Amino acid sequence: MDLAKEGSISKQARWAILAAVRLLLGLVFLGVLLVWILRPTNLWTEKWVVKISTRVDLTTYFGSQGTNLLIFTFPVLFIAVLGCVYLHLGDNGGEYKGSYSNGKNRGLSSWTKPVLVKGPLGIVSAVELAFLFMFVALLIWSLSTTCLTIRFSDIHKAIVLHHHGHDNDKVWESKLSSAGFYFGFIGNICWVFLFFPVTRASSILQLVGLTSEASIKYHIWLGHMSMVLFTAHGLCYTLYWVVTNDLGELLKWDKVGVSNVAGELALLLGIAMWAGAFPRIRRRMFELFFYSHQLYILFVLFYILHIGLEYFYLILPGFYLFLIDRYLRFLQSRKMIGLVSARLLPCETIELNFSKSPGLTYNPTSMVFINVPSISSLQWHPFTVSSNSNLEPDRLSVIIKKEGDWSQKLCQMLSSPVPMDRLDVSIEGPYGPASVHFLRYDRLVLVSGGSGITPFISIIKEFIFMGPTLTSTPPTIVLISAFKTSTDLTMLDLLLPIAGPTCDTSHIQLQIEAFITQEKDPTIDNNKNQLQTIWFKPSPSDMPIKSIMGPNSWLWLGAVISTSFIMFLILLGITTRYYIYPIDHNTNNVYSDSARALLSMSLACVCIIAAASGAVLWNKKQDAKEVNQIQNMDVGTSTSLPSSWFYSMDRELESLPHQSLVQATKVHFGARPNLKNMLLESKGSSVGVMVSGPTEMRHEVAAICSSGVGNHLHFEAISFNW
Repeated sequence: MDLAKEGSISKQARWAILAAVRLLLGLVFLGVLLVWILRPTNLWTEKWVVKISTRVDLTTYFGSQGTNLLIFTFPVLFIAVLGCVYLHLGDNGGEYKGSYSNGKNRGLSSWTKPVLVKGPLGIVSAVELAFLFMFVALLIWSLSTTCLTIRFSDIHKAIVLHHHGHDNDKVWESKLSSAGFYFGFIGNICWVFLFFPVTRASSILQLVGLTSEASIKYHIWLGHMSMVLFTAHGLCYTLYWVVTNDLGELLKWDKVGVSNVAGELALLLGIAMWAGAFPRIRRRMFELFFYSHQLYILFVLFYILHIGLEYFYLILPGFYLFLIDRYLRFLQSRKMIGLVSARLLPCETIELNFSKSPGLTYNPTSMVFINVPSISSLQWHPFTVSSNSNLEPDRLSVIIKKEGDWSQKLCQMLSSPVPMDRLDVSIEGPYGPASVHFLRYDRLVLVSGGSGITPFISIIKEFIFMGPTLTSTPPTIVLISAFKTSTDLTMLDLLLPIAGPTCDTSHIQLQIEAFITQEKDPTIDNNKNQLQTIWFKPSPSDMPIKSIMGPNSWLWLGAVISTSFIMFLILLGITTRYYIYPIDHNTNNVYSDSARALLSMSLACVCIIAAASGAVLWNKKQDAKEVNQIQNMDVGTSTSLPSSWFYSMDRELESLPHQSLVQATKVHFGARPNLKNMLLESKGSSVGVMVSGPTEMRHEVAAICSSGVGNHLHFEAISFNW
C-alpha cells in the first residue's frame, strides 16, 4: 500500500511539474511574441530598449548588440531547453505512448480540417492558414511601422548623404533605394524562422505537435518568400546604382559597414538553391536539388558578412539550434549500421532490415535518412520506418520503392546474381512524432497509393502490439490501398515482420480493401511471385541503430544547448572585453561589423562542437558497457524464396497470422476506389482519415474531409515532401 501511495504521489508530482513547465513555456512564448510586435514601434526603440540597455550594461563585454543577444536570442534558446525537459518528463511518464488520447478532447478538430486543398500552398488547415495570416500581418506591421512611419525620413536622408553628399537626387531614385532596404528588412524577418522547420530533433517543433518532415512545407514557404524579397532587394539596389552612375558600389566591401560584395555573393548562391528547390526539379532531379541545397553553408557565411551584427542575433536562435542538430546528425552518420537482411519483392520494392538497440524506441510514421557509400557518399534519402519498436525490439525496417536513379542502383546491387556478403549503410534518425493519437477515433481509415502504404504498415503493427493490452475496444482499421498490378499486392506481406515474436492479429479489427487499377483479372506468374530474402554477414565494426545521446536524448539535448550557449557567452564576453573593446571602445566605427559577426559565428560553432562532442563521448563510454555487436551470427549468408501469401491467395494457408490477414483482405480488379462513397459511408461518430500517396489522391481525400457532409471525418495529414 505504501508503495502504491508513493507511486501515486510520484505521478502526481510529475504531472504538477509538467503543468508548471507548460505555464512557464507559455509565458515566455507570449513574451517573445510581444517583443516582436513592439520591436518596430517608438515605444520599443526609444524607451524600452534604452531602459534595458541602461539597467543591464552589456556593452563592455558583448558590444552594442548585447541587448539583442539578451532579448532575442536567450528567450528562444530557453524555450528549447525547457522544452527538452518537458519532453523528457513526458517520455518517462510510465504510460503507454499510444493511449494519450481518449477521444473526448476534440473541441479544436474543426480547426484541423483542410481549408485549402489545391493551389501553390498544397493542403492547408485552418490553423495553418491562421498562422500564415498572422505571419504576413507581422511582416506588414513591421514594414509599415518601421519603414514608412518611423524611419522613412531618416533612411532617405542617410542614403542621400552617404552616396552623394548632397540632396539633389531625384525623388524616385531615393524611393527606389529605400524600397531596396525595405525588401531586405522584411526578408530578414523570414530568415528568423527559416531554420526552425528543418531542425529534425527539435524540442520546439515537438512542443507544438509537429515533426520536421511535416513542417518542411513551412520551410518551403519561408524560403520562397525570403528569396522573392532578397531578389527584389538586390535588384532595387543594382538599378539604383545604375541610374545614379555609381556602379562602384557593386564592388564595395566597407571595413565597418555593410559589405555589398558579400550580399551579392549570398544572393547568387541563394538563387542557385532556389532554382533547384522548385517542385518540378526537386521531384524529377532529386540529386540536383540535393547538391544545390548544400550551398546553404556558403550562403549563410556571406549572408552574415553582409548583414553584420544588427540582425545576426535575430536569426541566431533558429540557426543555433539547427547547427546543434546538424552536428549531432554528422556524428551519428559516421557509424556503419548493421544491415541484417533485405527482402526483395517482385513489385520492385526492397525491405531493408537493420540491427537496432532494444533501448531505442520510436513512434509510427517515423522516418530515417539513409546513405549507401557504394552508391554515393554524399546523397542522403529519407524513408519511412515500417517496423515497430515494440513488436520488433531488435530490428528497424524501411521500404524502398524502385523509382529514382539511387533506388534503381540499390535494387541492381541487391538483385545481382552474385550474392552480397554485406552492404555498408549509414543512418540518421529515426525522427518522428513524440506521441500518437490513433486511439481517439472510433474508426481509422488509411488511404494509400502504391508505396504510400509504408507509414500505414507501422501504424497497423502498432495496433497489433497494443491489441492484448488495451482495456477498451480498439478502433476499426480500414486500409484502402490502390496498386497498379497484382504483383504490388506483395507489399501487404510486409505487414508481418521477417523475424521476431509471433504476431497475433486476432485482437484488432482490420479490413483491407486492395484495388488493382491496371488489371481486370488476377495474373499469376510463377517466376515473379517469389519473395527473396538475403541475409548479410555481420561485421565487428557494425553498430546497431541507437540514439546518438542515449536513452535520455531529450535531457542530453537540453544540456548541450544550455552548456554550449553558456560557453559561447563566456568566450564572446572575453573576446569582446579584451580584444575588440580596446580597439574601438564600442564606437562601432573602427572594428568591422562583418568581422564581429564572423567572429561570433565562429565562437558559436566551436562551443557547439565542444559541448555536443562531450555529450556523445560520454554516452559512448556508457554504451561500451553494453553488448554492441550484432548477435545474429547463426544465420550466415543464405537466400530463401518463400512465396507471397497475398499474391498467391489460392495456396494453403499454413500460418495463422498470414491466414487472418488474407481473410481480412478483399481485392478489387480493374477498378479505382470510390473514395467519396467509402469515406462518407464510414460508420462512427469520429473517423480518423489518413492519406499517403500521389498528390491527386491526397487532394481528393482532403476535399472530401473538408466538405460539409463529412463532419465526422477528421483529416490527419501525412506529408512527405521530399
